[in-house]
This record gives sequence, structure tokens and C-alpha cells, in this order.
Amino acid sequence: MYKCQFFTIKELVSSRVYDDRGEKAWALLDERALKTLDKLREVFGPVTVNDWSWGGSNEFRGLREPDCKIGAKYSQHRFGRAFDCHFRGVSANEAREYILQNPNEFPYIASIEMKVSWLHFDVRNYGPGILKFNP
Repeated sequence: MYKCQFFTIKELVSSRVYDDRGEKAWALLDERALKTLDKLREVFGPVTVNDWSWGGSNEFRGLREPDCKIGAKYSQHRFGRAFDCHFRGVSANEAREYILQNPNEFPYIASIEMKVSWLHFDVRNYGPGILKFNP
């Protein structure tokens, strides 16, 4: 089982999922997405997904349980294949552009959401290339 080098499980799942599963929640997340998160951290520096565990308001930027009211019914977030990232040192647009110009550094990224203030990526079954979509 792959566990991120730079993230705790609380940063990647909602409080409800963590309360239900604790550390076992790692098994709900796609290994490709987790490896991509670590690579994003290596390339861009500090990145935040969920911050609920230290008093923040974000808890649905990683895995979303099936009855979560946020996002689409079949969102990649519901399958542990998508994350929304905020970076400390670069803008989401800078990160997107870098990824699109250097796709070989991020071999598992299949889709990126454009025109938003965060980096949404997912590892859905798509390709070749990276799907770019708008909200």
C-alpha cells in the first residue's frame, strides 16, 4: 500500500471518512493520485489539500464520500482519483502551465481543470494526453 511521503491521511479525506476509517482510509485512494501529490510537492513546494484537521474550512478537496453534496455525482473525487491543491509558492495557473509543458514529469495526470484558483488534477482512465476542462 502506498502512503504519501508529504501528506497525512487527514489532509486527503474528510473528517467523516477519517472518523470511520482512520489510517485504513489510505486504501480508498488511488496510488497514482498519491504518487502525483508527492511529485507536486517535490516540484512546487508546500501544498495544501484539506486543512480541517488544524481548524481550516476545507475538507472536501480530496476523497468525497458518496453522499457528499459537493461536486458531481460521478466526480473523480468520489473514487479517490482527484485532488484540489493550493500551493504556497506558485499560483494554480503557474502549476497548470508547468504540468502541461512537462507532462512526462506527471505521467498519471489525465485531467486538469482550467480557470479556477486551485489545481484540480485527476488520474481517470483517459489518454493519450491531458484532458483540459472548464468548470
